[in-house]
Amino acid sequence: MRKRAFWVTLFLSFSLLFNFFTWTPDAGAFTEDQKLLLQSWRLVNQSYLDDTFNHQNWWSLRQNLLKRPLHDREETYQAIDEMLSTLDEPFTRLLRPEQYHNLQVSTAGELSGVGLQININPETGNLEVVSPLAGSPAETAGIKTRDRILAIDGMDTTTLTLDEAATRMRGPSGTTVSLTILPHQDDARSRQINIVRERISLSPVFATLDNPNHQLPIGYIRLNQFSANAAQEMTEAINNLEEQGAQAYILDLRNNPGGLLQAGIEIARLWMPQGTVVYTVNRQGVQDSFTALGPALTEDPLVVLVNQGTASASEILAGALQDNGRGILVGEKTFGKGLIQSLFELPDGAGLAITVAKYETPNHKDIHKLGIAPDQLVTQDPIAYQQIGTKDDLQYQAAIKVLTGNSVLAKAA
Repeated sequence: MRKRAFWVTLFLSFSLLFNFFTWTPDAGAFTEDQKLLLQSWRLVNQSYLDDTFNHQNWWSLRQNLLKRPLHDREETYQAIDEMLSTLDEPFTRLLRPEQYHNLQVSTAGELSGVGLQININPETGNLEVVSPLAGSPAETAGIKTRDRILAIDGMDTTTLTLDEAATRMRGPSGTTVSLTILPHQDDARSRQINIVRERISLSPVFATLDNPNHQLPIGYIRLNQFSANAAQEMTEAINNLEEQGAQAYILDLRNNPGGLLQAGIEIARLWMPQGTVVYTVNRQGVQDSFTALGPALTEDPLVVLVNQGTASASEILAGALQDNGRGILVGEKTFGKGLIQSLFELPDGAGLAITVAKYETPNHKDIHKLGIAPDQLVTQDPIAYQQIGTKDDLQYQAAIKVLTGNSVLAKAA
């Protein structure tokens, strides 16, 4: 009986090994393009937030893709694009070498293009303007927040990914790109705009001291994106305004599409003496948290301006300041992007942006597709860069009223 059991066990072991080698070819048999496809599959398999992979058999998808002949690198990229599209989640995406390089340049603080921050509206799937950069060719051309981009050099944007659209708008300084724009206003007609690209410095921080009616010196800081140098520039801005006698602050996060998670955490710590900044949750449901390290650079009263273009790392910062009672949010409900991506470089210079976690505010609010509601709702039509901080800026004027109110002044004392 024992001998029979031995042979049955041996037979089953042999069958399992045979099946394994049948479905898992020797790595040396793969072409370079297949290896790139397999590495992309493996990175998603190990890291992606949803371990059901949009309720599909991720291993079976791998096997089917390996049966496909890949004649060149572009066909490989198309196969990876197709694989990622099955996740039905726009933030997990392939970045071709030029796109990956452009992203690295952008987070470093400089690029050549038209100066538009863009995103895909999660409800409509349309390519929309988050904000034109201050003083950029796009801002000069009159393109405004929430305008829809229908075509780039005649290419229908519904056929493009977010990165492909960004790449088409970037290019050498002095060259021209044609954009077909549909303004956000009701009954507006589309128009074609030819824009000359320029070299654009992406300084993330603008700061100035405002003294409304000589009542209260207010430090105004506008943060445009969370790049690698954002925390350092924010530190310098706060310290300079403190030296100038600022007694209250307005932090403007309107139309800030986000950027580096770590930059968002570091900037929150500049304002918060203590408390949780953000919780992150991975696909195993494991929570991690980031806390303020103290002391804050200033404890003066703070109002944070937000709108529908306030997204991602901006929402992490806004949520941290709101939930900890450190700042009062004024403006409109934020964009609602509560997912975190990590970047993985591939051997050929391409990269993968993979959604690896979601985040929750300190009060454990999941804001994905919901946004953060401001403490004081102030709606406003898009305004030009030159109107920010003027009497035409209704949200800015509301922030000043909050700061100069008796309750806030008492808190400052």
